[in-house]
Amino acid sequence: MHDILRDRILRRLEALPEQRLYQVLDYIEFVESKYAERQAPPPNVLQRFAEGVEDTLRAGNLSASTVAEAMGFMSKAMNVLSGVAAAGASVASDIVGSGKTTAAKPPTESVVPPTENKP
Repeated sequence: MHDILRDRILRRLEALPEQRLYQVLDYIEFVESKYAERQAPPPNVLQRFAEGVEDTLRAGNLSASTVAEAMGFMSKAMNVLSGVAAAGASVASDIVGSGKTTAAKPPTESVVPPTENKP
């Protein structure tokens, strides 16, 4: 999808109320199931969990505003968890990187110059 079309769709979606956005999502999923040329990229674990919670809340006949508020909280929590995961990955790569540089350096022998014997 090119950027102009994506921006146009987003601009139209931002003007809609929450209840209509869920109708749009349902329609997109329907059209995707019928006409998609390729599989959509799979969501990560956190996204899959959030989508499952959202679907469960929607199936419980909660109002769209309640579902949207709950998903807003979940989005904030996912951002925190993603930040923690990124920090952990950074620390792990730093540890692995420092281990490789230490292992790559050969040990150096210190050479002591011979002392001169003066009579």
